[in-house]
Amino acid sequence: MEKIVVGIDGSDASKGALGWAVEDARARGAEVVALHAYEVVVPVTDAVPTAPIDLPGLTAEIQEDAQQLVTKIVDEVVGNSVSVDVAPIAVEDSPAKALLDAARDADLLVVGSHGHGLSGLFLGSISLECAQHAACPVVIFRGSAQHERPT
Repeated sequence: MEKIVVGIDGSDASKGALGWAVEDARARGAEVVALHAYEVVVPVTDAVPTAPIDLPGLTAEIQEDAQQLVTKIVDEVVGNSVSVDVAPIAVEDSPAKALLDAARDADLLVVGSHGHGLSGLFLGSISLECAQHAACPVVIFRGSAQHERPT
């Protein structure tokens, strides 16, 4: 079975890319990995915290929120009416690195043309990096921000 990795960041472009990837997977008999990558950034200030920061607890909470986000997006875009296996996965890593790592053994990588960065750009930094460095073919989805649930 083939594997299609699609980047999910919550933007309309990534939702459209997921819908496109699911339709392509249905035609190919492939599985889809819907990948959401996030980075935990802890601000450094001169202020002394009143209580110690529980980084493991904070990281676990962020991981849970990220997993819920990608699962919600998959449910919203794909629903349960599609005969394609879609695995919603959240990982702590930079988005481009996570997508490139996940696509090492994939047959196709699908990303939106731009995510939550600057709107109106033809190509975002993540999609550009994926196009330049992926080990598999890359589709940069530049469709309508409106997406329809695959049938």
